[in-house]
Amino acid sequence: MASVLKTQKANASKASVKGKGKRKAEDIDDEETQAPIAKRPKNKQRVLLLSSRGITHRMRHFMNDLEALLPHVKKDSKLDSKNHLHLLPELADLNNCNNTLYFEARRHEDLYLWAAKTPNGPSIKMHVQNVHTMDELKMTGNCLKGSRGILSFDKSFDESEWGRLTKEVFTHIFGVPPQARKAKPFIDHILTFSVLDDKIWFRNFQIIEKDPTQPNGPPQTSLVEIGPRFVLTPIRIFEGAFSGATVYSNPEFVSPAAVRSALKRAKGNKYGKRKQAEEDRSGRKEGRRREEDELAVAKVFA
Repeated sequence: MASVLKTQKANASKASVKGKGKRKAEDIDDEETQAPIAKRPKNKQRVLLLSSRGITHRMRHFMNDLEALLPHVKKDSKLDSKNHLHLLPELADLNNCNNTLYFEARRHEDLYLWAAKTPNGPSIKMHVQNVHTMDELKMTGNCLKGSRGILSFDKSFDESEWGRLTKEVFTHIFGVPPQARKAKPFIDHILTFSVLDDKIWFRNFQIIEKDPTQPNGPPQTSLVEIGPRFVLTPIRIFEGAFSGATVYSNPEFVSPAAVRSALKRAKGNKYGKRKQAEEDRSGRKEGRRREEDELAVAKVFA
């Protein structure tokens, strides 16, 4: 009998040890209802990148550079018609993207960029100039593919309303979220946006913490340009995504078509002035011509 009591006490002590640290489901439910855990909001920014028909090979290389620079970009096929921009918010929704970069090609290799927050807006239409791809620049800088970059904006963006709105849109588009699927946990380059002559200048620099000429020396932070580089001229800012009321219009923007027509008119005026000068010269020659004499040799011996 004593041995049976000893075994029962041993089993009871083992059960008490196993039960330590365990809580009932009711107690857990009560604690969760009393103190809910606050979830951290996630930065879910995805960008849809596409273009229209008619872009050149340089523009395709430029788009590939942007795709390699932004790991949260989803690339889509070309849009057939340029007059159906209302389809772009639907495409962004199908691709689960809340931002859109749309390159619109025009005649004479004119390129326009639409940067929009989908599906509610706003959207910015810009003229793209001075495009240089990574292959053309042949810069010495290099960074890890898929790494996140630091966004650097000029203080001129905060001095105007359109600048603040553009800065906010660019922050959502070019700012790589840490939860991006293809993003690497490194920050080794800087994306700079500067305003000069009412144009936005884009540059990409690599962050180097050591001097390559002195590998064993003290750490020195320096910047080396990688590329690509381009210049954007804001044209209009719309309230909605690719439509809506005009929030801002650049009064100093002159379209490339207007510049070409002005050059053609200048050439036409030059031709007209030359023809007018020829007519004036022939009129002066007729005015200086003397009347034929009656005793001229041609009349006497006719």
